Amino acid sequence: MSTTEIKNRKPRFVRELNAVITITARDFLLAIKSPFGLIMSFAMPVIMMGMLGGSLSQNMTAGLNFDYGQFMLVGMMVNMLFMFTAQGLTSLVEDRQTDFTQEMMISPVSRYSIVIGKIFGSSFGGILGMIGTLIVGLAMGITLSSWQLILIVALSPLMCLSAGAFAMLIIGVIKSNKTANMVIMIIAMTQMFLSGALIPIANSHGLLLVLNRLMPMTYCLDLTRAVVYAGTPEYANVVLFNPAINSVAIVGLTILFLIVGTLGFVRSEKNR
Repeated sequence: MSTTEIKNRKPRFVRELNAVITITARDFLLAIKSPFGLIMSFAMPVIMMGMLGGSLSQNMTAGLNFDYGQFMLVGMMVNMLFMFTAQGLTSLVEDRQTDFTQEMMISPVSRYSIVIGKIFGSSFGGILGMIGTLIVGLAMGITLSSWQLILIVALSPLMCLSAGAFAMLIIGVIKSNKTANMVIMIIAMTQMFLSGALIPIANSHGLLLVLNRLMPMTYCLDLTRAVVYAGTPEYANVVLFNPAINSVAIVGLTILFLIVGTLGFVRSEKNR
């Protein structure tokens, strides 16, 4: 590539990066200005992990050959990040109703930069949810090492992209903000149970096996547990797939959902 071509490409990259950062920052500010959203980010871990998870831990985990508390903590951290990121992306539908998406779509930036910016901006609630889950875990006497937390944080951008791409697949065909919120919440709750966030799925078969293999959060959870349990005796009892398989599945599904969802959303904008 010639020097001239490199100079011509650099402004394009900078413009796309600026678009991602700007959209992300806008959604972060909107999240901070929403007290109810902040409260829910901390309330959900208490309800899901403290009450539901605590009840399962006390009544249904006898005979497990691994620490259920840590299994649940890792699962709920991923689930909170996944759930709130997907839920936050429904703001795209609301932005459509206020014509804000039309203004973004006519800007000289890639549609994928807009969507990726929205995904990372929507992850703010998920980050708070993860923090809330850690606090609830500490209250329940469940802890993770500093190194395990660093590994989870390192994987979180990939999980945000996966969650956002999955939400885009739904948003691409739904034009109502209320309906989009409802559908994504139902699917997010379904994934929490079927992907193994709270309940081990190693022995699933039949329809349940098919469903959990189709859910992107299954692979996000399994990859996270693979890095958390690496080198421990519990690894074989907790991790389902080789990390390479999880990585390929996550990247493949994310790219597929992102492309299909974005194309569907852009098409619906053009048809307005």
